[in-house]
Amino acid sequence: MLPALPDSRRRSLLLALAATAAPARPAWASEQALVGYTEDLPPLNYHDKDGAQGFSVELLRLMAIQAGLPLTLEVLPWARALQLAEANPRGLLFSLTRTPEREAQYQWVGPISPRRILIYKLASRRDLKLGSLAELKQAKLGVRRGSAAVQRLLAEGFKPGVNIELGIDDANNLRKLLAGRMDYLLMLDWAAAWNLRQLQLPASTLQPVLDFDVSSAYWYGLRADADSALVKRLQQALDAIKRDGRYERLRQRYIS
Repeated sequence: MLPALPDSRRRSLLLALAATAAPARPAWASEQALVGYTEDLPPLNYHDKDGAQGFSVELLRLMAIQAGLPLTLEVLPWARALQLAEANPRGLLFSLTRTPEREAQYQWVGPISPRRILIYKLASRRDLKLGSLAELKQAKLGVRRGSAAVQRLLAEGFKPGVNIELGIDDANNLRKLLAGRMDYLLMLDWAAAWNLRQLQLPASTLQPVLDFDVSSAYWYGLRADADSALVKRLQQALDAIKRDGRYERLRQRYIS
């Protein structure tokens, strides 16, 4: 019980005690959250029972902590993620391929990683020899339905059901390749390593035989009119994570 004190002194003492007892709040606790919007593209970004997961997701969480930014994440169909990111001045879209057509649409933070899409075969298929993309028209190539690669292949004269097999996702296509239902598989190198691990198969199961698209990288993208100070904080955070080794340690958990 507090001793008898003048009212003004008593109020000051109670306020001091309350301030001491209250948990400290981080300086950024009242700052509006950065909202990351992404799609299901394992192992870069995906959703499971524990919420948003993947290399790009974990990297963004590290960046938010480094930059002192509150962060929320949503994994959605790509068209919906794109729509919400465009409507939110603190929205961030990923994993986004940086292309000349998109350059002016976003302020870019990154890169997250190279984007290496390769054509693979089973290492055990010594009968298969491939020298060019055109030669694939005599074989059957597995491609993820709805991917940008499908449009390029169609433009090159490939035909679904004839020389390209459309799968619902990379895991489905890999299982078809293992079952002998296709000759080759087109896949991001990250996804190849990840999906082999999910099946407890060694990396040597697949053999890359041809580059399909290795000219770009994945980035985080904020609206063109986003706060430039926010973009700078995120880039500085990513640069720090790459310098001190946290980026490479995280990458090795997914790619090796």
